[in-house]
Amino acid sequence: MPPKSPKALAAIIILLLLPFTAAGQIVTPPGVPKDEINSDSIRRAFDSGPYFGLYKDNYFIFGCPVGERVTRKNTNIKFQISIAQRLTRSTLPGGTYLFLFYSQKCFWNVLENSMPMTDLNFNPGIGLTKPLFVRDRFVGKLNLVVEHESNGRDGTASRSWNRITFGGSILIDPQFMVHGKAWIPIIDGMENKDILDYCGIYQIGTSYTSLNQRFGVAVTLVKRKGWKLNYNTIVELNYRIFPRDNQYLFLQYYNGYGEGLLAYKEFHSMVRVGLVIKPKLFSDY
Repeated sequence: MPPKSPKALAAIIILLLLPFTAAGQIVTPPGVPKDEINSDSIRRAFDSGPYFGLYKDNYFIFGCPVGERVTRKNTNIKFQISIAQRLTRSTLPGGTYLFLFYSQKCFWNVLENSMPMTDLNFNPGIGLTKPLFVRDRFVGKLNLVVEHESNGRDGTASRSWNRITFGGSILIDPQFMVHGKAWIPIIDGMENKDILDYCGIYQIGTSYTSLNQRFGVAVTLVKRKGWKLNYNTIVELNYRIFPRDNQYLFLQYYNGYGEGLLAYKEFHSMVRVGLVIKPKLFSDY
């Protein structure tokens, strides 16, 4: 097993930061004048916003393993497409909106003969999103989502599970955000009954964006099942290419298990670089 001390330290740092979320401050959604920032105007901005948009980060990155010999087989492209469709025109009871979500993640071995796509993970979901307000100030949102994830394979290569997830993102200030998500698993795949031992039972994380909105860093920890400090760790750096665009140079470091469904039991320590397109307000994880 890999050493746990760096991940344990990261977990302690994030847990120390979580109590400060009560000090959440304003972040202005697009189209809301600063002198009209209140809960009603922000809800109007949500209601009048586009129905279709980005959900999680959309990226295209290429890289290799860390700490082992680099070969054509273990060097690959990883890309993710993630979108959201709002299904309700205005708020439902409780100030929520109904969304349809879809994410797809792919691992593409472009250096091997015939350039096979070795693993495709499909992740549709439907759920409620609730914007959060404190003293008429927007401070984040909550999500309750029913989602499915599988790799579309059959036989011994089949991987499939379902989750009821409850998550939230809190803006401590316009630059600093913390997030967390826990789930109730419903495991229907016969070949991945032990998936919680590798893909986890909850996650926590944080992200920071510079004052000029050009540079960002994010850390996400996914807690694997058990009482040990056994986390899958994701560290991401991004740099905005042009000041008014949402395209970024992107570096992602993944350390742990469960990066893809097919090889969820295999440990990976991978670094990849490429491009990412981010949602306007903040990314979901």
